[in-house]
Amino acid sequence: MNKPKIRYSPGPVLEPKEGCSWADTMVLNPAIVKDPESDTLHMLFRATGPWPQKNLKGLSDPYPIFLGYAVSYDKGETWMPDFSRPALAPKLEYEIDRMYVEDINGNKVVNNANGCIEDPRIFEIEGELYLTTACRMFPPGPYWEGDKRRDNLPDWAMDPDNPFGNAAYRNDTTTVLFKLNLDALKRGEYEKAFGYVCTLTDGNVTDNRDVFFFPHKMKIDGRMQYVMLHRPEMPDKFEAGKGVYKPSIFIACAERLEDFVTDKCTHKLLAKELFDWEEERVGASFPPLKIEDGRWLMSYHGKQMPDYGYTQSFMILEERENDFPAVVSRCSKRLIYAKQDWELPDKFECPCIFTTGGIVMDDELIMSYGAADQKVGMAWANFDEIVDYVSDFDEFGRQKNA
Repeated sequence: MNKPKIRYSPGPVLEPKEGCSWADTMVLNPAIVKDPESDTLHMLFRATGPWPQKNLKGLSDPYPIFLGYAVSYDKGETWMPDFSRPALAPKLEYEIDRMYVEDINGNKVVNNANGCIEDPRIFEIEGELYLTTACRMFPPGPYWEGDKRRDNLPDWAMDPDNPFGNAAYRNDTTTVLFKLNLDALKRGEYEKAFGYVCTLTDGNVTDNRDVFFFPHKMKIDGRMQYVMLHRPEMPDKFEAGKGVYKPSIFIACAERLEDFVTDKCTHKLLAKELFDWEEERVGASFPPLKIEDGRWLMSYHGKQMPDYGYTQSFMILEERENDFPAVVSRCSKRLIYAKQDWELPDKFECPCIFTTGGIVMDDELIMSYGAADQKVGMAWANFDEIVDYVSDFDEFGRQKNA
């Protein structure tokens, strides 16, 4: 069976904006959602620029990470970004008593999104719109030059026994769930568009990202539960990942959204590296898309350096009676990877296409991606062709009709 045809934007549909302080260095990793009332597409993209006014120690200027908004009226071919201000911005506080935020229920909670708000994913849960972001308590320095996560930590955070633990001391990513008001976002009322719900991962356990949900609850262990995908950096920290030491895809369930960071949550290893292009890690890429008969198309990425970098493929998951969905097909071929000059390495040595958004319109799969960790691209494919091709592989990546 021939690989499905995938069409790519011939150039970036969004790129850094010169003179825009919060987006003049990188614009990447976009989430997209279709307007329920039209064919309009809405995007939240990750952006950064230098922020010298928040340089604490003179080690490096921080690069806080923001989310910007853009809209498309032609199925993603062209986008109109709002560079006048971020849609969602970190607070950038350094004083310990200011490291809090009010959640959607009016509770004072730790603001894990204080320093960076990265890599958005948009999806529905039980008919309501949500957003996940990988967040840090403090902004890093120029991270393309190496690990700069701790260059701008206040003195109190340098103590491993600080009140917030490793989330502050290591400045690892913690995934935060926001409720998304699309109408407010469209109107440019950004202050009304996002409601802080809760954290979904625990920064004191391990750095964790690539987190999102299936759109409806499933019956697991005799109870209707939310089902979430996540990618811990250190899987061995979970009982379900003992003996697994490379970032891998986990699936988890809980009866309440707030329970995913507690022992009321059940975790299971869904997929670890199998192929040479996945040697360093695998993670889910954008929220799963419903096929039929309890099956879901899930995009995922692998990383291997120096030959491949970040590349993308797909799995098919199938729901199980009273259990987690299971992988029934896993494409062993790299289907999406950097080829065009503007997608190839620049600031980073790693070749990278990273899909963070995917929707289906009129049988067409429309995908948004970050290219070279600096720009935004789009790709289009026939949804059924992708599904048929991926279905020709078994759960171990063996092609049935090679």
